[in-house]
Amino acid sequence: MTGRSRCLTALLALALCSGRPSAAAPPSTTVAAAPTPAEVTAELQRDVEVARARFEARDLAGVLASVSEQYRSAGMTKPALREQLAAMFALYQALQARVTLDRVEPVAGGVRIYTTGEVNGRLPVVGWVTVLSWQGEPEVARREATGWRLYGFQD
Repeated sequence: MTGRSRCLTALLALALCSGRPSAAAPPSTTVAAAPTPAEVTAELQRDVEVARARFEARDLAGVLASVSEQYRSAGMTKPALREQLAAMFALYQALQARVTLDRVEPVAGGVRIYTTGEVNGRLPVVGWVTVLSWQGEPEVARREATGWRLYGFQD
C-alpha cells in the first residue's frame, strides 16, 4: 500500500482511513502493555463512525477534524492529506465507505487501532468502482483536547 493510500485509509479508520507502515518505515518499538479499556474502544468506534459519515457527506473540514496537526506517517502530513481528499471529492460523484474497527492496543502516548474496510466511488459513465480496500491495517491515534485524533507513526 502506498503512503498516500495508507494515509487515506488511516483517515477513514478514525476519520477514514487506517494504515500500515510502508516497507521503508521502521517498525514501532512501542509494545502494548495492557488491554485497552472497553470505554476507550467504544469511544474510538463512535469516532470512526462519525468520520465515516463525514467522509460520505464529503465534509472535508469534518473529516480532517479527526487528524492531528502533528500528523505524519510515511511522509504524509495533514496538508497533503487535505489535498488528496479534495481531489477524491472532486473526482467521484459519490463515495461510500465501510470501516470496521478490528482491535485497539494501547501504546505509549496513545493507541494503535487496526481497521478493515473498503471505499467505493461513483464515476461518471463508469459507475461504482472500488477505490481502496484494506484488512487489519494499523494507525496510531492520540487523545488531544478535542478528542481522539490520528497522529501517525511519525516516520
